Amino acid sequence: MSNFIEAIDIVKRYDAHVALNGVSLAVPQGCTYGLLGPNGAGKTTLLRIINQIIPQDSGTLLLNGDPMHESSVKHIGYLPEERGLYKKMRVADHIVFLARLKGMPRNEAYSECRRWLQRMNLADWAGKRIETLSKGMQQKVQFIATVIHRPQLLIFDEPFSGFDPVNAQILKDEIMELRNQGATIIFSTHNMESVEALCEQITLINNAHVVLQGSVNDIKQAHKKHIYNVTTTDPTISHNDSLYTVITSANGQSTIRVNAARDIHDVIAWLNDHHTLTGFHEVLPTMNEIFIETVNNSNHAQA
Repeated sequence: MSNFIEAIDIVKRYDAHVALNGVSLAVPQGCTYGLLGPNGAGKTTLLRIINQIIPQDSGTLLLNGDPMHESSVKHIGYLPEERGLYKKMRVADHIVFLARLKGMPRNEAYSECRRWLQRMNLADWAGKRIETLSKGMQQKVQFIATVIHRPQLLIFDEPFSGFDPVNAQILKDEIMELRNQGATIIFSTHNMESVEALCEQITLINNAHVVLQGSVNDIKQAHKKHIYNVTTTDPTISHNDSLYTVITSANGQSTIRVNAARDIHDVIAWLNDHHTLTGFHEVLPTMNEIFIETVNNSNHAQA
C-alpha cells in the first residue's frame, strides 16, 4: 500500500521553544491514522503544517509522492479543534461559500450542500443564521464544510468534542463511510476509545518527538503483560507460583499473570487438571494504558 502523505524530519521552532523536533510519519492511502499526544506535544502544529497554514523550519512533506505546496490544500479537508464559523451567515450560504473556496462549481456546491444537510438532519436549518444553532449543530455544519468538496485527505482535530454520544456515533459512521469511499483520514484526539474503534495505525508525540509508532494491533501486542481472564465452575482457582500469579479470583472469574518464561499450554493443561475450565483468554492493554505508560516513560527518560 502506497503512502498518501509523508512527513519527513519535520522541525518547527517558535523562538526558543521547539514544537517539533525531527518528526516523521507515513500515512498509507485509505488508512485511518491516529495522531496522539498530551497537550502541548506538537500535534496541532504538525496538522497546521500539513494543511499549509504555517511552514515548517525544515523537513519534507509529500502528498501522494510529490512535494506539498499551497495548491495541495484543495485535496485536504481540515476540521480544527478551534472551530471557526461566520455566525451571521446563513447555514447553506456558509457551507457553499467554503466549498467554493475549495474550487467546487456553484451548482455542485449547492447540490452537495442540500444532500449533506439532509444527511445530517439539518435541512430545516439551511436558511437560519449560524448563531441561532446549538453548539452541536454548528459543529455538524463545520463537518459538512470540511468534507463537502470530497477531499482525498481528511484531517480531524478532536472531532467529537462537544458531541453527545448519539451525534458522536453519527459522526464516526460518516467518517468511516468516507474512509470506505477511499479517503485517507488523520485523527488527533485524546479519546483513546475512539482510537481503538477507528484507527489502524498511530503516531504518539511527546515533547516534540515521536515516542511510539505503528499499527494499533502490533502496539497492543508489544505492550501486553501476559494477563489472562480465566472462567471456571469453581468459585476461585488455585495458586501456582511456578506458572502464574493470581491477581483476582472470585465467583468463577479470575485474572492471572502468566510467568513470562512459561508456555501458555502448560498453564491451560494445569488449570484443566485442577478445575473445570470454561473460559480462557488474553487481556491486551488498552490504548489509554499504553498512552499513559509511554508518555510517563518518555518524560522520565528526558528528565
